[in-house]
Formats: sequence, C-alpha cells, structure tokens
Amino acid sequence: MDLQELISKRYSVRSYTSDPVAEDKLQKVLNAARLAPTAANRQPIQFVVLHTAGREQELKRIYPKDWLSQAPLVVVACAVQEGAWTRMDNKNYSEVDATIAMDHLILAAADLGLGTCWIAAFNPEELRAALKLPVGVEPIALTPIGYAADQPKEKKRKPLSDLVRYEHW
Repeated sequence: MDLQELISKRYSVRSYTSDPVAEDKLQKVLNAARLAPTAANRQPIQFVVLHTAGREQELKRIYPKDWLSQAPLVVVACAVQEGAWTRMDNKNYSEVDATIAMDHLILAAADLGLGTCWIAAFNPEELRAALKLPVGVEPIALTPIGYAADQPKEKKRKPLSDLVRYEHW
C-alpha cells in the first residue's frame, strides 16, 4: 500500500488477539525505527521490547488498561539525553528523536498488518523501575504490538486549514 493509504488506514488498536508476532516482523519494525531521522544523526534512542506473557500485573501498574497486555509485545521508546544534539538554546532533541523513531515503528507495524497504539499516559516511575532505566534515559512512549481484534473507528481530525499557516502566525 502506498504511504498516504497507510497513514489513512493506521489506527489506535485497543483490542488484540494473542497470536504471536513473528520475529522477522518485529525486526522489520525495529529497523524502521532505527532508520528514522534524528538531529545530527546522533540516534540518542533505545527501544525496550517486552513480552507481555506473565507480566500482566506489572504492565497494569504502568498503564491500567487490560488491552495493553493482550498484545504479545510492548515496545518502549526511550530518549538517551547524553550524546543527543542540542540546539543553541540548550534544547536537547533526544525526546524529539525518540518520538520520530516511534512514529516510524508504528507505521512500519501497520504496513505489516500489525496493530499498535501510541501511549504516553503511563506511570513513568513504574515504567522506569520495570525497565531498570539508568539516569539520563527517559521513557517517551510505548505501544503494544500485535494483531488487532477490533475494527477501526472513524478518525476525527481537525481540518487542515485549522493546522497550517503560511508565512507567519
């Protein structure tokens, strides 16, 4: 499918089958994230892949919805602040880079027939503890990865004219 069709058809999946994700598909979505552009090509990102089986209670403390652990996998995008490109006003771009990489991962998953759901409303302390993240590594977003057991709903988006300005604010 072409990119515009893929972007249109991708949706946030909130119900998953328990069917496993083939390792080659997982590697393809992770590679798509690796190929994402990052500021000055520093790639200050890490992905943590979790198998959900047996971790349901731990995942519930991180994010309370049952459907998170329905999928066989959860991937967490982390920003590694050290070594990231920094703008002249000291804005560290590691979070932006991790976000772009997660978007590539999600689109690649959709292209392979896998469902995902971007999650930012997680408990950061519980996630940091579960992943044993060191200081300077910030969890940015997570997504389940698996096969959808639901159907897409109509997307509600603002019209383009509400989101774009030309030449000035």
